[in-house]
Amino acid sequence: MSRAPKRGGDGVPKPTAAPGTGSGAGTEAALRVARRRYVTVCALFWLPPGLAMAPLVLLFTERGMALTAVAGFFAAHSLTVAALELPTGGLSDTLGRRPVLAVAGALNAIALVIHGLAGTAWVLVLGMVLMGAARALASGPAEAWYVDSVQAAAGPDADLRTGLARGSSATAAALAVGIVLGGAVPWLLDRTAGLGALLTKSTSGLVLPLSVPVLMGAAVEIVFLCYVLSALREPPRPPVTSRSVLRGVPGAVLSGVRLGGRDATVRRVLLTAAAAGSAVAALELLMPGRAVTLTGAPESGALLFAALACGGFVCSGVGSHLAPFLARLTGSGERAVLAGLGTGTAGLLLLGVTATGTQRDPVSFALVAAGFGLVYLGLGAAGPNENELLHRQVPGDARATALSVQSLAQQSVGAVTGVVVGALDPGPWPWLLTAAVLLTGALLWTRRGDRPSTAGGPDRPAGPPEAPQSQERRETSAATTAPTVET
Repeated sequence: MSRAPKRGGDGVPKPTAAPGTGSGAGTEAALRVARRRYVTVCALFWLPPGLAMAPLVLLFTERGMALTAVAGFFAAHSLTVAALELPTGGLSDTLGRRPVLAVAGALNAIALVIHGLAGTAWVLVLGMVLMGAARALASGPAEAWYVDSVQAAAGPDADLRTGLARGSSATAAALAVGIVLGGAVPWLLDRTAGLGALLTKSTSGLVLPLSVPVLMGAAVEIVFLCYVLSALREPPRPPVTSRSVLRGVPGAVLSGVRLGGRDATVRRVLLTAAAAGSAVAALELLMPGRAVTLTGAPESGALLFAALACGGFVCSGVGSHLAPFLARLTGSGERAVLAGLGTGTAGLLLLGVTATGTQRDPVSFALVAAGFGLVYLGLGAAGPNENELLHRQVPGDARATALSVQSLAQQSVGAVTGVVVGALDPGPWPWLLTAAVLLTGALLWTRRGDRPSTAGGPDRPAGPPEAPQSQERRETSAATTAPTVET
């Protein structure tokens, strides 16, 4: 008679075999729970930014802010993320994943409430700074928690790509749903028996129809905070003091900075992230103008861009969902990254070729939409494969820091690309320049720098053959060194 798997205090099944030595029902159940919780965290964290994406700039201008002031708000956000990206990654590796994610959710909720209700410039800047701090705090801990949990349950050779792909798909789906709701809710309030005007009048202008999606995002952040505190259990960590945190964070930051210098695979992942950041920055900067050119009016152009952005998130989610299949189809994670970035490059080239005219026929619309979708589809397919390769090379105590370095590379190169592309004349050249940058990132994966070992998975780094040891010794080592999924 089969025995039911043991369960932890919160109902997560415990592995029935030592990590890496079996694939019992308990291990499979633990992996399913870890994937489900990681996907839920991704969706809950990214739904609020999606809700605020469509109405936020319009809400600021409705409050009387000039466009130059709005640009300054977003600059404050970007500078905050850049300044805190590495220190907060080290903080996650020092304090733990759950407390850092919880603080990120709390800061995001406060920032969204400020944006939904405030009308003073310095208060809105404060909201942007808080949102940037939350973004920096949350850039790595959730994924690091998932990898820690999977490797604790099934060993270092466990499949990571499937869960990472599902998390990326959940992120894209949340952003797509959020941007649709964020644009639709104010429109419905204005056209449903004057509810928008009634809401503004009853709150003395404190809450506008454009404020509602932003405040909805704050409510979702509260749900995110509660879920993180209740579901993301971690192994016990040594007690920390403020002095130990101050000592540990700089060391974690330095170790993250050194990763790219001593490991070829990590270096390629970071350079690829920089190339992807260049592509995304070009899309965000150039596509609104392309949309206005295609429609002939700013209002209809804004509507077209919102539809394209939603479609881009959907394509990114589809690409992320197909990432494991692409790795199996091409034979390795490296070739899957090459195929994904090649697809994105094709999309940018298509956008460049079609930027030579101002035709407003259905064929032009279709070609632009196809190019836009190909870029996001390719980047979505490449992302989970890149991150699995990254996690295979990075130790657990530097995992969140490595993800922060990756995010910093993407954002910093994206910012530089925005300045360069914005200085060029409109036309095909900005698109072709960005396509060349992404193609350079793809060519980094034309050959494998590390051959897999026979004992590792298809993406395990090369190394000396493992010394023979008994099964009893391996099980004892796994049981004493691997962290557990639950407390």
